[in-house]
Amino acid sequence: MAKVVTFGEIMLRLAPNGYLRFFQDDQMQATFGGGEANVAVSLANYGMDVAFVTRLPHHAIGQAAINSLRRYGVDTSMIVRGGDRVGIYYLERGASQRGSVCIYDRAHSSMQEASASDFDWNAIFSDAAWFHFTGITPALGPNVVEICREACKAAKAKRITISCDLNYRGKLWTREQARAAMSDLCQYVDVCISNEEDAKDIFGIEAEGTDIYSGKLNKEGYQSVAKQLADQFGFEKVAITLRTSISASDNNWAAMLYDGKQYCFSKEYHLHIVDRVGGGDSFGGGLIYALMNNKSTQDAVAFAVAASALKHSIEGDYNLVTVDEIEKLSGGDGSGRVQR
Repeated sequence: MAKVVTFGEIMLRLAPNGYLRFFQDDQMQATFGGGEANVAVSLANYGMDVAFVTRLPHHAIGQAAINSLRRYGVDTSMIVRGGDRVGIYYLERGASQRGSVCIYDRAHSSMQEASASDFDWNAIFSDAAWFHFTGITPALGPNVVEICREACKAAKAKRITISCDLNYRGKLWTREQARAAMSDLCQYVDVCISNEEDAKDIFGIEAEGTDIYSGKLNKEGYQSVAKQLADQFGFEKVAITLRTSISASDNNWAAMLYDGKQYCFSKEYHLHIVDRVGGGDSFGGGLIYALMNNKSTQDAVAFAVAASALKHSIEGDYNLVTVDEIEKLSGGDGSGRVQR
């Protein structure tokens, strides 16, 4: 099967055990994750031939990050080695009315200090059919914006499908910086993934009748958002995830996929959350798998939402589920009964 290439930063995740607050005890769990790495692991678990590209230092922590990807069958052969540190993020998982907290420590990481000359995109894309990145990656700095631009140009020249999850992160850059960079990069993108906040934060495109903080989402308003995004940038498809936050522990979760002609909404799942980090990435991985396997617009959004619904039940960034489990859920079996 044709190769998918994802590009971004993989980070060390340090989190207190369970739902403890930072340093409520003296232990932290150490795992790895990051938007595009999470997508790569999802696709590898679905049997796809997928490579993750980044820059990591030549030391034990950098190698551990690589090994965490190899464990699930992700091709790491094109990862560039160099720099001094792996980016870190600290995660305090929320519960009930207390929201989760994410603190970044990624300044001067190997990936943030990468340069365009580090990556040979012609070689990286030699047998690729799909390229995926997120808005988190160019947020690392102007040099990484340039790397993303070069990657997109090379992919477009090879007629590789490009997907991007807008993923605005206010702790990494301003709305003005995001709009300038993403307006440029989105001209290359074929499949855009957004949520109820990203389109507004980056491009000022807002769904009417929606208040994400009160849990009120006007799903029909997102038809206009998707069409405005497609009209502005020429996207072939626009996916918008729809999260109704009842509390940090309980969300309703659905999505819409617009293909230029029809707006297809998934069913809505009620989630009792174990770990929501990586939920959007698991949607992206599910969507890429579904579209590369020629599922219809309706079936593609159903598969992607079911994949991400299952991710919310799994600790860590990576979505460790199978195609069979996803299709069982999307087919209507969400009972959670013991399988014997």
